[in-house]
Amino acid sequence: MDWTTPLKAQQTDFIQRLKSSDFLHCDKQGQHSELTVISGERLKQLRDFCWEMVKKYKPHDPKNYFINKMKGKLGEEVVKTRLGNFVTEVDYEKRVGGDGKVDFTLTSDPEVGIQVKARNGKFDEIKWIISQEEIEKNAVLVCILIQEEVSEAETKYNLILAGFLPTDIITSADGKALVGIDELLYSGGLRCYLESLASSEVDEYMRLGDECVKKEDYRGAVSYYSQVLQLQPNNVDAYNQRGRTMYYLGDKDGAIKDFNQAIRIDPNFANAYNGRGVSRSDLGDKDGAIEDYTQAIKIDPQYADAYNNRGFDRYELGDKQGAIEDYTQAIKIDPQYADAYWKRGVACSDLRAKRRAIRDFQKAADIYKREGQEKDYQDAMEEIRKLSQ
Repeated sequence: MDWTTPLKAQQTDFIQRLKSSDFLHCDKQGQHSELTVISGERLKQLRDFCWEMVKKYKPHDPKNYFINKMKGKLGEEVVKTRLGNFVTEVDYEKRVGGDGKVDFTLTSDPEVGIQVKARNGKFDEIKWIISQEEIEKNAVLVCILIQEEVSEAETKYNLILAGFLPTDIITSADGKALVGIDELLYSGGLRCYLESLASSEVDEYMRLGDECVKKEDYRGAVSYYSQVLQLQPNNVDAYNQRGRTMYYLGDKDGAIKDFNQAIRIDPNFANAYNGRGVSRSDLGDKDGAIEDYTQAIKIDPQYADAYNNRGFDRYELGDKQGAIEDYTQAIKIDPQYADAYWKRGVACSDLRAKRRAIRDFQKAADIYKREGQEKDYQDAMEEIRKLSQ
């Protein structure tokens, strides 16, 4: 089935609801809504801008010029309200030549253009017009239906997000194309379609961010992960990775905020609980950290790092036997977990279990030596020497 088929079916349903004025209406910016209401101070600012344009360029037909400007800006305000920071700002520059036939681009990618067309009239009679130049310069056409007659004195506009079309499926004749509402795709799929245009970029930004982490260029990594989140605001991996990177930069509070977002999007994301636990632990909230590690373990019982980290905080709180139990579980899951052997050795030493501590330090030393971690190897051997005296 072609990806447009469900959106065409939804558009048919939407057109039927148009007849009874039964719209989806949401006032929150950045969330999908079929109806957008513009009035009050917001409308006054828009109207003032259009009059300033009339004064600046002194057109032959000022009234018609004003009305056309109002239509265009009303339509752009709808798209900005619905897509929020996912797209660039509405262009209110007072210059000759307009916006170059591109109303918006994706915030993260100036190559993805969005053309907005607004018309008023009967929804089943009007046509939105797009030129060949606009088709070539933009990835998407978005159509807005203005329910009121646009005038100098209108105090409120009810604007319908009528639908959208990818420009690569628009066929023009004589340098332009006319599109009716029944040819459009349902507006609820607009953001998803725009995100799909940016999906290859998401993969590339994630790759570049991960490369920066390997090079310990943490500020660069944060920048790339932030680019991902501009393209896909609910990308749980990007929040998790940026959280880890913020932690490396020493911003534990910032890291916790990102881990919180990852958990909000996916309550079963064990890595985010573990990452938040580490950050909370460093900020002194050992009990909160243990709660996070425990939740990570509930989600993934084979999560060796979560057992190891919980063991460390239990040790810090004085529960050395509980710490040993956690380190032992981490080692069962990963028999080559040198850090868990080391920490269990420390806990055993504190409990005067010398022989067991020596065995753990020796096991850690063997792994460190095999992995070429010379300093860690020497430290482990020094612990063995102290205990053997």
